[in-house]
Amino acid sequence: MSEGRYIEIPGTGTHELPPLLVHAAAEPIPDLEGVLVEAEDMLGDQDASEEILAQRRMDLALQLAEQYKGLTSHWFWGDSVLEWIRQCEITFESEGTLRQLLHPDVWPHASRASFVTLLREKGVPATGVVALEKAVGLRLTFRQPPPIDCCSSQFLFYLNSTVADSAFHAWSHLVPQHAALLPPERFHFDVLELD
Repeated sequence: MSEGRYIEIPGTGTHELPPLLVHAAAEPIPDLEGVLVEAEDMLGDQDASEEILAQRRMDLALQLAEQYKGLTSHWFWGDSVLEWIRQCEITFESEGTLRQLLHPDVWPHASRASFVTLLREKGVPATGVVALEKAVGLRLTFRQPPPIDCCSSQFLFYLNSTVADSAFHAWSHLVPQHAALLPPERFHFDVLELD
């Protein structure tokens, strides 16, 4: 970590930020009947017995459902992170030392991507296989988690990572000048998973 890329914060104390409250995915695993229709379309015409085709459809439907579950897990993480950033803004506004560090712009503030970097540098998330940039990107892309019938199989298998990464990087690079990052050793917060 290069000290030159971090913003100067007066004093030497550690600042307490609000806890990051991570909401678990509230979306139930989708009904496999609807997913089976998508799996049927993906398989197309094949030279196999009906029993083998039924097994392939079921396997593909389970894979699609698992992909969708991963998408919603990331979305809920991203939603939790954006809400945490809002709470951090309130904390920064209430502390004189931190008040001048945030520049006012339109929500969601592109300059707030430094909070996502702070989370990454602090080792969050500690559970699961959630990529923070993808999570925030999905939340920036979708106001609410999309129902599975709105997601094509191509989106679930190939595109959701690309779309999420593109959304995050486009958002985080909207800041005209190179934004200074928050020094991780100067901030403390807890991560709490809510069921």
